[in-house]
Amino acid sequence: MADAPNAGALPPAERPGLKFEPIGVIRSPFRQKFGIPRQPGLVPEARARLHFHPPYDQPSAVRGLEGYSHIWLLFFFHAAGSAAGWRPTVRPPRLGGRRRMGIFATRSIHRPNPIGMSAVRLEAVVCHKGSCWLELSGIDLLDGTPVLDIKPYLPWADALAGARAAMAPERPPRRLEVTFSPPALARCRERETASHPGLEALIRGMLALDPRPSYQARPAPPQTAKTQFAIRLFDLDLKWEVRGTEAIVTGLEPVQTPETPSAGEAD
Repeated sequence: MADAPNAGALPPAERPGLKFEPIGVIRSPFRQKFGIPRQPGLVPEARARLHFHPPYDQPSAVRGLEGYSHIWLLFFFHAAGSAAGWRPTVRPPRLGGRRRMGIFATRSIHRPNPIGMSAVRLEAVVCHKGSCWLELSGIDLLDGTPVLDIKPYLPWADALAGARAAMAPERPPRRLEVTFSPPALARCRERETASHPGLEALIRGMLALDPRPSYQARPAPPQTAKTQFAIRLFDLDLKWEVRGTEAIVTGLEPVQTPETPSAGEAD
């Protein structure tokens, strides 16, 4: 006889509590959710550092990890805003925000247990004065993300030939042509040489993917009014506007206030 639904499930009062201790924290350029690549590897220029917490920051814990080109990060969606609870269906951005899919058929951050996973490139394992950190690229994680575990990426096991994905069968295209106003480009290159290596390439890679919400990411005729946006990147406010299929960076200035700009249109 087939098992009944929820067979073997324990009553809430008898379920064992699960406790996880983060092994480290991500330090990335992304200071708000708006603008983060929607999947890992889409913007190779997006670099981050995984700082291990004690006692996981010892060289012996990462011995041999340098032999792998990529790793899996298992992490906690600490800024997902789960106070309202989870819902069985969501509107995936890949479907334009118009169709509902089951939560377990998507990679939505609003999950029963807000745990995520990303396969990222391991650029270097660095150990200095008894502690260690990892240099990563192609990341899609918010600054301050708690990491629960890492595992080596195994090409023969993790890249499955013949696998299919009905909703997202291929990587998204780069939708926008990115340009800079002359003052913004000068400021970007000034900041790049001073403190943020690869800043220009990172901005171009991010904006080319069109980080706007799906309901806004519709090409407009060139004669229509421009649409302005702002993104917090490192300690900078990145301002840009969309004209048709062109994204124009108009400003890049140090953050002036502690508040993080909200996602969407700037005033």
